Amino acid sequence: MSDTGSGRVERVDFRATSDPALQDGAERDGMQLLSYGELYSLWERQHWAVQDLDFSQDRADWAGFAPEERFMRMSGLSSFFIGEQRVAAELGPIMRAAPDEQMRIFLCTQIADEARHVAFFDRFYKEVGVLEANTLEGRLEETAEHTNAAFTELFDEMLKRRVDRLAAEPEDTEMLVEAITLYHMVIEGMLALTGQHLIIDYNEKQGTLPGFVRGFTNVARDEHRHVAFGARFLRDMAASEPSYGEAIQRTLQEVGPVANDVLRPRWAERLEVADDEELPGGLSINDGRVFAARALERRLKAIGLTVAA
Repeated sequence: MSDTGSGRVERVDFRATSDPALQDGAERDGMQLLSYGELYSLWERQHWAVQDLDFSQDRADWAGFAPEERFMRMSGLSSFFIGEQRVAAELGPIMRAAPDEQMRIFLCTQIADEARHVAFFDRFYKEVGVLEANTLEGRLEETAEHTNAAFTELFDEMLKRRVDRLAAEPEDTEMLVEAITLYHMVIEGMLALTGQHLIIDYNEKQGTLPGFVRGFTNVARDEHRHVAFGARFLRDMAASEPSYGEAIQRTLQEVGPVANDVLRPRWAERLEVADDEELPGGLSINDGRVFAARALERRLKAIGLTVAA
């Protein structure tokens, strides 16, 4: 599996994000990361609208899937739908705790992005006929049964605990560094972008869900821009104070095993799938973990750190 994923991420609009995992010079010192103002300008240029997507073929495709395939597909889709809702809700305190106005302006755009991602999944579910619930809240509740215990621990315990602390003490910059490490490097940079690559790649190879693929590709581009912000922020903070670099490493050591478990979907237990077993599409669960680890390693090198043992 390549470091950067399929040819999709070679597109000019993807590489314009300067996400270190997509850049050829990411493993060299002194890589140029976009400034916060440049990231904001890129957000303005990369707008897209959920209402422009056409899910008519997706509805026909979904109706033709066998029940077992629907169940397997729901695991990845549900993690994203619920995950986008969770991170959208947690960004407010992170934005308010950011120590620089340009950082806060960019994080406001990310709040808008995450809300759009929730709207994207909600419209897909509603128009394709995936779920029985007829409200956003009901669809979120219905999809929750497809996520695993590690997902709940990462989002509802590890992330929420840090964000709740920031809401009470926004001046706690070390906690902000921990929160952005977990949010931007692990949840977005490892888990989300790995899942996006695998899901989009599989659907493109199968020729299924074209409306979803178009929208999810836009979601992935947004996430690369967010990760680029996280890399810039963490590099700036680690360079300014050694304790912030220690906070990054401490957070990665704490959450790494849980993130690894998130990448084992719930259906793998039901179907008794081993981590090294080849799945439809030609990859295993462990292949996804390797992809995620390599992407994190390249981003950390751009920050000036290495993955802690």
